[in-house]
Amino acid sequence: MRTTDPDSPRFEWRGSLTDLELNALHAEAFDHPLSDDDWTANLARLSLGWVTARDDDGLVGFVNVVWDGLTHAFLLDTIVAARARRRGVGSRLVDIARSHATEAGCDWLHVDFEEHLTGFYVGACGFGSTPAGLVRLR
Repeated sequence: MRTTDPDSPRFEWRGSLTDLELNALHAEAFDHPLSDDDWTANLARLSLGWVTARDDDGLVGFVNVVWDGLTHAFLLDTIVAARARRRGVGSRLVDIARSHATEAGCDWLHVDFEEHLTGFYVGACGFGSTPAGLVRLR
């Protein structure tokens, strides 16, 4: 029996997670094979913080906030499990990330996204659209 409403995940700044569950969520969201990336070590070393969303069945959402240590923060890997999509989970993850980046003294929150995500980032999350550059390294 569920103890919480599945439409209302629990959100946590710097929430606990395992490499296995984040690798599984990442593989589902980005449609790639399950990997064995060491997320916990990388998050501890490189991130300002991250936001997790959980329902009674486990991890349903995640966003990573990396930064330059000064005034610029960057969103990476905003992901929501298929079972929790279209319920405001992604925009809530971004909202919490924005709040904590502000509290850390950041002036800017950056995000890069594919064109089909414009409605989410610009519409639902309030980002402005700006030109950016990208070069493929491999």
